[in-house]
Amino acid sequence: MRRFAVLITLMLLGACSTVEDLTPSSSSAATVVVRAPRFADSDPHEWDSGAPWSYAVHGTDVSKYQTSIDWPAARASGISFAFIKATEGGDRFDEAFNEHWSRTKASGIPRAAYHFFYFCTPAATQARWFIQNVPKDSSAMPPVLDMEWNPKSPTCKLRPDPATVRSEMSTFLEIVEKHYGKKPIIYTSLDFFEDNGLSGFRGYPYWLRSVAGHPRQKYGSHPFTFWQYTGTGVVPGMAGNADINVFNGSEAAWKKWLRQNTR
Repeated sequence: MRRFAVLITLMLLGACSTVEDLTPSSSSAATVVVRAPRFADSDPHEWDSGAPWSYAVHGTDVSKYQTSIDWPAARASGISFAFIKATEGGDRFDEAFNEHWSRTKASGIPRAAYHFFYFCTPAATQARWFIQNVPKDSSAMPPVLDMEWNPKSPTCKLRPDPATVRSEMSTFLEIVEKHYGKKPIIYTSLDFFEDNGLSGFRGYPYWLRSVAGHPRQKYGSHPFTFWQYTGTGVVPGMAGNADINVFNGSEAAWKKWLRQNTR
């Protein structure tokens, strides 16, 4: 009789559980812990339309400047993915990359590595540097190329013409895609997008920065997969200001995108 009671209890517990109640053990899991979270912001924008909290899936991006992150706490608050800086130029490696890379995976957070482009080093050299430092992991999201002007750089003030910029982008993207077998994502800001005619640079998923308006207000009809909506967010488990992003789609669309891009 006692064994029967235990069996009934286990059956009831199982009936009350859903896939989203289970904590994933790897970054390939598509579970969204908190749908459409509304994070606090230390310098909030007044959204007149297209508010970011209307999106189901939110994530963050980090580098060496974000330390001692409690990834399980961040995940529990609604962080469902992470972009992690890996490299810059042809000789700089982010010293926090390995820690962020391993701990996000251990916490069940899908993640991608990104490279910050440096205009005084050939694109092919930068692609090889990225490949040298970022492991090939089928469970990771596609790699990211971060394209933006860096006027405060102490070593490189070069601003190539738009045709050269697009050519160098193509070189980097093609080399990286061939190595990892996944079409890379392009991150960019509005000024860089406009200065270099990226509205015509298609064929890649875009991650757009727009902290003072919805991307459709700033980039027009240009398609985007991810949107960085603040650099001053407040995320549990992360000290100081946090970059927060959304996936441009429903929870079901997110799960489908992950299935297609993390294998």
